[in-house]
Amino acid sequence: MSAFPGRAAFLAITASALASCATLPQPDETLDTLAQDYVALQLAIGEKERGYIDAYYGPEELRERALIELSSKDLPQLEILTAALRTRVERYTDDGVEGTDIDERRARFLVAQLTAAYTRLQMMQGAELSFVDEAQGLFGVAPDLPSLSTFEPIIDEIDKLVPGGGEGGDPLWQRIDRYSSRFNIPSDRLQAVFEASIAECKRRTMAHVALPVSESFTLGFVTDKPWSGYNYYQGQYASKIEVNTDLPIRLDRAIDLGCHEGYPGHHAFNALLEKNLVNDRGWTEFSVYPLYSPQSLVAEGSANYGIELAFTPAEQIAFETQVLAPLAGLTSSEIADYAALQEALSDLGSARYTIASGYLSGDTSTEEAVALLQKYQLISPERAMQSLRFIDTYRSYIINYGLGRDMVREWIERGGADTDTKWIRMERLLSEPSLPADLAK
Repeated sequence: MSAFPGRAAFLAITASALASCATLPQPDETLDTLAQDYVALQLAIGEKERGYIDAYYGPEELRERALIELSSKDLPQLEILTAALRTRVERYTDDGVEGTDIDERRARFLVAQLTAAYTRLQMMQGAELSFVDEAQGLFGVAPDLPSLSTFEPIIDEIDKLVPGGGEGGDPLWQRIDRYSSRFNIPSDRLQAVFEASIAECKRRTMAHVALPVSESFTLGFVTDKPWSGYNYYQGQYASKIEVNTDLPIRLDRAIDLGCHEGYPGHHAFNALLEKNLVNDRGWTEFSVYPLYSPQSLVAEGSANYGIELAFTPAEQIAFETQVLAPLAGLTSSEIADYAALQEALSDLGSARYTIASGYLSGDTSTEEAVALLQKYQLISPERAMQSLRFIDTYRSYIINYGLGRDMVREWIERGGADTDTKWIRMERLLSEPSLPADLAK
């Protein structure tokens, strides 16, 4: 099903439901005034769902406007306002024909974000969408759901990499968990390891990308979260990065999270958007970040791709061996073998989409989903439960990490780009009104 109504249905809805001048094009309205309407509307939706707004650092008067003018609107009314605003913005997209003009890209970004907001409002009112339709409506991409049987040959190959196999041996997930636990960072070493890791991620990023001079972040460790790491962007080029310690954190995750949450990931992304679009261009719509939107596919995809852009496999192994393992008090002789195992395990990533699809539709029970995650992600019951907790919380958002990374990688590396070109394209992606559809060009 479509996440946004057809034009005939839309016109019927808005004509009968709203005649307010707020929903109709105004003679003097511009993209700037529409952007202010967009921010106020997104903030109003955020009042209805905790976690809907991931960050806001725009004008306080727009927050007050959302509370005063829109807080009394119920979900159906907000849905209609969203549809109306989308159509008003569409007038700036050359009747839907995609182009490269920056103002047209700005308008197409707003249209895509409002389509996602409309979809989310439908879900908040009980609409049941398939996993694929939900992902399409929220993030602008329809993911493939591969058959789980296609992962069996990959699992067979992984089995050969892990000691203790053969008839009568322990289950593969258990052998992997036992082997991987050798690389658990002791809790009293986490601060030092992560500080060193983030510093190196920053050094490598800033060798290629000019970030605001005043950018900064704080680092904290938390518990009882459905995620492993989170970046809370504060505005004024500052972030709060949190790392979840519910489960042991392994050595490779220090670089993964340092790049993903920090540099060139979320912190760098948000700082560049604030500088280049909000401050330099005055595009206030980028001061608000609704989590369930196409912006998240670009954000998560670029953050995950940023890991491999900042570090080649050999460079990551070398840094973990020479710097992080000593800081963590771990032996480094098997780091290369562990990295090879992690690379092989990454080929199982999209199995999670298929498992999540069945679980969210109710076709797969909690117990079955945990068992499938153990089998096809090769993780412990505890990690499977944490993974399922994330799926319960964020649903189809999970596609943004793997599919988003693959789309970003393909766009940035197109034509056999060299290292400098990759970084130039990465900075451009993080500094412009980029959408998943742009990555397909």
